[in-house]
Amino acid sequence: MSERRSSNAILAGLLIAGLLVGLVVGAVISPAVVGTGETKTVTTTVVGAGGQQMTVTRTVTERVGGGATVTVTVTGTGTPTRPLSGEITIDGSSTVYPITEAVAEAFMKEHPGVKITVGISGTGGGFRRFVIGETDINDASRPITRSEADTAATNNVRWIEIPVAIDGLVVVVNRANTWVDCLTISELRELWKPDSRVRTWRDLRAEWPNERIVLYGPGPDSGTFDYFTERVNGRAKASRTDYIASEDDNVLVAGVEGERLALGYFGYAYYEEAKGRIKVIPVRDDAIAGSSCVTPVDETISSFTYPLSRPLFIYVNKKYWDEKPHLRAFVLYYVEKGEQFVKKVKYTPFPTKYYSVAHRLLAAGETSGLFSLTNLPWREAGPR
Repeated sequence: MSERRSSNAILAGLLIAGLLVGLVVGAVISPAVVGTGETKTVTTTVVGAGGQQMTVTRTVTERVGGGATVTVTVTGTGTPTRPLSGEITIDGSSTVYPITEAVAEAFMKEHPGVKITVGISGTGGGFRRFVIGETDINDASRPITRSEADTAATNNVRWIEIPVAIDGLVVVVNRANTWVDCLTISELRELWKPDSRVRTWRDLRAEWPNERIVLYGPGPDSGTFDYFTERVNGRAKASRTDYIASEDDNVLVAGVEGERLALGYFGYAYYEEAKGRIKVIPVRDDAIAGSSCVTPVDETISSFTYPLSRPLFIYVNKKYWDEKPHLRAFVLYYVEKGEQFVKKVKYTPFPTKYYSVAHRLLAAGETSGLFSLTNLPWREAGPR
């Protein structure tokens, strides 16, 4: 019965999503209910990305013998109820920052009464504010952790988890480096594990120079740091500490560019902006028999054949989503136009269908299970 009810809920959401197309002209659509049984009606009023008021009424009738029929009535005014105004506070990942900043700038041009501030304290630093209700949105380059979720629950903070893009985490060296053409996950582990004895390039491979490696990487508040350490070292935040750390990926790019013996890692988009200044290294997952070295490009990242691919998220405070029309409008705008902004800042988008379906479900008030739309291996990303 629980599985059937779950399927019915998804069916209802998808039916609502399809009907939302008529909102801009103020359409009213009321299919008839067929069958008898227990009936439940829910009416929701939401505000769309353009400030339009939408009233969504869902009636689900459980039929005798199983199954359900659904009546959906959708009414849209077609005009803004009033100009949007208010403040939105965003913090978190420096990796997600370029997407969110681009969306925020475009949204504020269309809605000058809305003021949006976007910080970059890192995924972990941002979550520390988010789970106590201090921010509206947290940019995250990893899923929320179990401990963060527990703190949120203690503070009665609920969230909406929205995937926004795919990112590849790149390993880079100085352009003067002529000896490295590929690194394995095992070699990266030997280099970055907490008790690493690797000090020189020769310590990694005997044929490489006997010169000290200068390491650059994200600080411990970064979601990139969390992802890399979990993926490479097997445990989040498990890393050697004798490296030059920064939460700002631009600092890491400049460091690798200026040091002949440097090696660093950070988000793919920052490499794309600086590819003429530094050298990217292909990575091979040597835990997979017959694997080969894979260079991070849009195709290998989006297909997850590149070993260091990962999804990126925004987490939205559910209470503020319910209470603030300008926040709902911004999030709907973010998702509706997500693909174009992701491409604009040189990230890898999900398939077009993901953004359109996710937008319609959110507009209809369906705020859970969005990660399952991405067709990635696990159904929900966080908490983990």
